[in-house]
Amino acid sequence: MAGNTRSPGASVTSRALSLLGAFDEQHRRLGLSQMAERAGLPLPTAHRLVGELVTFGALARTPSGDYVVGRRLWDIGLLAPMQSGLREVASPYLHDLYGATGATVHLAVRDGLEVLYVDRLRGNASVPVLSQAGSRLPLHTTGVGKVLLAYAPAEVEQEVLADLTAVTRYSITQPGALRRQLARVRGEGWASTSEEMALGACSAAVPVRQREHVVAALGLVVPSLRNDRPRLVSALQVAARGIERALARVPAITSPSA
Repeated sequence: MAGNTRSPGASVTSRALSLLGAFDEQHRRLGLSQMAERAGLPLPTAHRLVGELVTFGALARTPSGDYVVGRRLWDIGLLAPMQSGLREVASPYLHDLYGATGATVHLAVRDGLEVLYVDRLRGNASVPVLSQAGSRLPLHTTGVGKVLLAYAPAEVEQEVLADLTAVTRYSITQPGALRRQLARVRGEGWASTSEEMALGACSAAVPVRQREHVVAALGLVVPSLRNDRPRLVSALQVAARGIERALARVPAITSPSA
């Protein structure tokens, strides 16, 4: 996992990558000593490599002397298939879905045992939203995550079911209960959550397919699904079908977990 202290290996490349891996959602700004410690590197080695990464643009130094991820990595990241392919193709449909519902809209893929949010449009309702583009959240506590887990390989499902951590008091932590929900997702074509990731936030999500394979999930977050669920699920399905038609005209999307 990014940021964990680990043996970086003997190569200069692996050491430089371990410094970049020191950054994560909770560590967006790091001092040199913090980076060295989290990367498992001696301070002099970290100092030399950080200087080279700053010169390249992979890191940037703030006025306070800390380091942040540099613009060059963002530019390179935009060339990845998840960005230049899926996100670009889906963007018009995300905006249509946002316009029709006013809800926070998510486009996500599975990255190992987590949800990776590829894009997000923030809704106009006052709802706690923890995600942002590029962030990762648990599969079992999010609507998009349940969709992606329902169509994941059996070994992924088993690994997730073996470690169901509660995020809120409403999180599903019983393997049998989650297994039944995943079966329903496959049967009915949509998933939902009710305050399982954040109190006051509910979500619904549907799969997005390309050439019969589920390559992403499309979801939205609202204060409640009690009265409006059929309309919201229908809007999600219309948008997903539009994305699928567009994906049929482009090369196959390769997900991070492929």
